[in-house]
Amino acid sequence: MFEGVNASDGIGIGVAQVAIAPDLSFEPVKIDDPEAEKARFVAARDKFVAATEAQIERMKANGLEKEAGIMTAHIEFGTDDGIKDMVFGSIDGGVCAEQAVTEAYDMYYNMFSAMEDELFRERAADVADVKVGLLADLLGKEVVDLSSLPENSIVVVEELTPSMTADIDKDNVAAIVTETGGRTSHAAIICRALEIPAVLSVAEATKNIKPGDLVVVDGAKGTVLVDPSDDELADYREKAKKLAEEKAALEAFRGVPTKTADGIEKILVANIGNPNDANAAVEHDAEGVGLFRSEFLFMDAQELPSEEEQFAAYQKVALRMKDQPVIIRTLDVGGDKEIPYMDLPKEENPFLGYRAIRYCLNNPEEYKVQLRALLRASAFGDVKIMVPLVTCIDEIRKVKALVEECKAELDARGVKYNPNIEIGTMVETPAASLIADVLADECDFFSIGTNDLIGYTMCADRGQDKVAYLYNPYQPAVLRSLQRIIGEANKAGIMVGMCGEAAADPLFIPVLIGFGLDEFSVSAPSILKARRIISQWTKEEADALVAKIMTFKTDAEVKAALQAAAK
Repeated sequence: MFEGVNASDGIGIGVAQVAIAPDLSFEPVKIDDPEAEKARFVAARDKFVAATEAQIERMKANGLEKEAGIMTAHIEFGTDDGIKDMVFGSIDGGVCAEQAVTEAYDMYYNMFSAMEDELFRERAADVADVKVGLLADLLGKEVVDLSSLPENSIVVVEELTPSMTADIDKDNVAAIVTETGGRTSHAAIICRALEIPAVLSVAEATKNIKPGDLVVVDGAKGTVLVDPSDDELADYREKAKKLAEEKAALEAFRGVPTKTADGIEKILVANIGNPNDANAAVEHDAEGVGLFRSEFLFMDAQELPSEEEQFAAYQKVALRMKDQPVIIRTLDVGGDKEIPYMDLPKEENPFLGYRAIRYCLNNPEEYKVQLRALLRASAFGDVKIMVPLVTCIDEIRKVKALVEECKAELDARGVKYNPNIEIGTMVETPAASLIADVLADECDFFSIGTNDLIGYTMCADRGQDKVAYLYNPYQPAVLRSLQRIIGEANKAGIMVGMCGEAAADPLFIPVLIGFGLDEFSVSAPSILKARRIISQWTKEEADALVAKIMTFKTDAEVKAALQAAAK
């Protein structure tokens, strides 16, 4: 049995098809004709872009509109002027096109790989995918082709690139196993969209699994079993049957209000990272957007996005969600999100440094560009503004003052907006938790970012294996913090939601009901499952569970009690 990252749920049983990536090694050579070498690069780039555009059209034709949007990142990295200038500069210095491409794309790969935020770290896979495509053309090699496979294939590859998944033979693929990648990688997102079970980051999978091996992949548990016994095979087939029945049963929760068993209404919304993700939110029956990360606009740009560019993105989501709430987090830059054109200073501890709202308030004119764009989008839907990394009341007051300045500027231009737009806080620091009562008097809503709140509260980096045991929502310190935040919001009569991973945790949902959480913001594929779990609990039952677990002194006791109570 091999273990990896549970990237896409489901059980796949089939025969291993091990795909080996082409050898793209080369010997760097000095060149005599820079212009000819530049022409080679441009030809390879144009061919790559044309092939990617064709893949995007095929994906759209197969109903994968949202996932096709993911592939546009490849075109952006392929045609990026900054990268092109680096390649041309290296070629002018006497370097061959292959070496120039490698150096330029490796620099961007290393930059993204160094980021702590998994969403942005996974952009490194896109950069690597573009480099492979360009090198393959320059070297005359063929990339891995997964467009034609035998029935019930278990695809085993070192790295499943987005370009591979774009053309994958979905009907014949039972599951996918890779040696790299995480849950938020583009490949993982596409696997979930295609509903192909996938386990990623299985060490040396291409060496340990041989072509023709019978393999069972459990996408939910993140396990891969090679050559199962008859009893194991029968057991997994039964599990696969039950999963199919459970999935069908979830459809009963589509199109119905989100309510507890005793009729208390909750709001069930989706987390999104770009405008195209709004399509998935609608398709999975979300009741709005609880977190729209605006960083994608800034990460993908060569300079500060203009007001028009930002407005277009926010308006697109507002229109797609119609009158449903759309909470947009203002720029959360710094920390692990390095954006070259912003010239952020190097810091020994960037997570406790110059980032998020601290950067924005120190650059008010830049920040007002985003605030004006958000205000303008509010004329097209129920757009709300959320401020990240708040630690004191002055930060919220300053943001509100800037919003008033932006309103006056838009009035002078005769531009429409919602004058009563709501402004809230992303509660993700111990400081915000401790002054939740003060913040609740100043804010229109709270949204709890449990991912950072847990990390800051427990002083634990979720990416650090040696302290991972501390990083979970069952810790008594985290429970007390959440109870306080939600309780103060309830007292003030403002909406309180949660957009961290804990909001979708089946064990934790009844705890949040007991605490009094109003809004659950989860990944789009988790919507129906979360709605079902919410429907199984009364407030009285949840309160009794909360009263019990709040007496415990360890996270192990808390988790055991929640597992015992699970329905």
